[in-house]
Amino acid sequence: MIKLNLLLVLVLVMCALGIVTAQHKARKIFIELQQEQELAKKMEVEWGQLQLEQSTWAMHTRIEKIATAYLQMQVPDASRIQVVPPATNKAVRP
Repeated sequence: MIKLNLLLVLVLVMCALGIVTAQHKARKIFIELQQEQELAKKMEVEWGQLQLEQSTWAMHTRIEKIATAYLQMQVPDASRIQVVPPATNKAVRP
């Protein structure tokens, strides 16, 4: 009877240790998840800022200003502009 009680106590202690270990691992993983979610939010904010910066750099007025100021480029007269129609690709049938 004593051996059975000792065996049951040993099994109980092992189960308790297993539960404690599992809870500890679950808490560590949850903390890591929260950290990764926070990092993802920061990256989303940075991505939005980069998109805004890109749209600012690519504004037509800014590009035109740089082209005229630094590259001495000018918009050509309307009489000098030629519109080239797209080439039509005719499929060759055998």
